Amino acid sequence: MTYSYSSNFKPFIEGLVKQKNAVGFTYERAEYYLSKFDHFCRDQFPDETILSRHLVMQWAERKQTEGIGARKIRLAYIRELAKYMIGVGIDDAYVIPEKLGGKTTRRVPHFFTKEELQTFFSASDRLKLHCNTMARHLVLPVIFRVIYCCGLRSCEARLLRVEDVNLHAGKLTIRTSKGPKDRIVMFADDVLQLCRTYHERVSCILPDRIYFFPTNVAGFYRSRSLMGVFTKIWKQAGLDTYSGSKPHVQDLRHNFALVNLNNWVKKGENFNTKLPYLSRFMGHASLKSTDYYLHFVPEFFPVFKEKTRETFDDLIPEVDYEKT
Repeated sequence: MTYSYSSNFKPFIEGLVKQKNAVGFTYERAEYYLSKFDHFCRDQFPDETILSRHLVMQWAERKQTEGIGARKIRLAYIRELAKYMIGVGIDDAYVIPEKLGGKTTRRVPHFFTKEELQTFFSASDRLKLHCNTMARHLVLPVIFRVIYCCGLRSCEARLLRVEDVNLHAGKLTIRTSKGPKDRIVMFADDVLQLCRTYHERVSCILPDRIYFFPTNVAGFYRSRSLMGVFTKIWKQAGLDTYSGSKPHVQDLRHNFALVNLNNWVKKGENFNTKLPYLSRFMGHASLKSTDYYLHFVPEFFPVFKEKTRETFDDLIPEVDYEKT
């Protein structure tokens, strides 16, 4: 457990985290918000033992600089806590209504140009040895390439253990990233060779490491840390000006999907047979999540637009962005 808790709700927060961990969820971001809620309860409601409507609505007040999306996430984990408490017999725990968080629109990914990717990866290759994270200069160039080339979620790459990466067979095992299903991801030959060389070099520094992309012998990169170094490298590469959305680590995964879709069009591949494979490869729970990418392809990839101009409306189903 990453955080320690001290309010009267400590046993319930710890119970929720343990329950989520037991079924395969890392619950890393949730722990962050639950710790904030725990501190709030300890400081503002030190004697409160009931998750009352008054307490919860005080927590739910929107902060002055807080966006709708951030507030929605913050409230979602307290809603989960209330449901957990009810599940263990605390019937008077107040559950925040779903509609309270407000309606959000799904973020449009940043679409990297070839030049941006080349510049970014070149900058990551120039990282120097860091005193606090000895293998940082080796880890970061490879983890970003693996996310991009294998279409992984940030958490999937960050939490990969050494035993999950089979460098002989050329595959990695993603364990219960979103939901309870494991999946196998095969390496392309060049990525496999990159990872073999990387593994040899990192093993000389951290021979007994637990994670494939470590911070130390037993540590892994947190979400905020990885995003922080991504942004730092992006700026060091001189990529301060860009079009579209602000670049994010997760956009490397999104571009994996879009590049594959565009390549299928160039080759005249059948989408009906190909899309389920992409969906499974990326670990989507359903095809609806994969369909989401189709709406961006014609705007940002001219080849797709040219070849599907007449049939595009029939090809792409309507997608409810709030549910994907």
